Amino acid sequence: MNAHYTATAKTLHWLIAVLIFGMLGLGFYMTGLDLSPTKLQIYSWHKWVGVTVFLLVVVRLAWRITHRPPALPQHMAPLERIAAHAGHHLLYVLMFAIPLTGWLMSSAKGFQTVWFGVLPIPDLLAKDKALGDLLQTVHVVLNFVLIAVLLGHVGAALKHHFLDKDDVLTRILPRRRD
Repeated sequence: MNAHYTATAKTLHWLIAVLIFGMLGLGFYMTGLDLSPTKLQIYSWHKWVGVTVFLLVVVRLAWRITHRPPALPQHMAPLERIAAHAGHHLLYVLMFAIPLTGWLMSSAKGFQTVWFGVLPIPDLLAKDKALGDLLQTVHVVLNFVLIAVLLGHVGAALKHHFLDKDDVLTRILPRRRD
């Protein structure tokens, strides 16, 4: 088995990571703004990137199903292996659930998403303020769960690199040409 992820897997990993970190920052920033045309534009950008992340995650999951990742290091304890697999599964669930709850929330609040201002995304729900408010809460809570899981993911990668001194981190990094 290959010791590194494929170039496609690496590209999708880092592109989605950058977009998610950007979305988290944008999400915290935009919620603190007073209602204005700028706030509405930022919300549109947030939704555009959310749809993009959702689509990239679909591609990434399809790639992962058809291209097995490198095996975990042999030295990992059984509980550590379970935690690694559970963490990755939870990341995939959250990368689907967060954009989906955002889409459902926008639908319920009566704000259609128009991807990049060109392609209208159909509303999934009828306008319903109470449901929209509930979905907003779910969306926010899921994002805080995502932050916790991301901290664990990054922490585990750094632990493997600096303490275990194995290749868990380096195999997802872009390769340098020697």
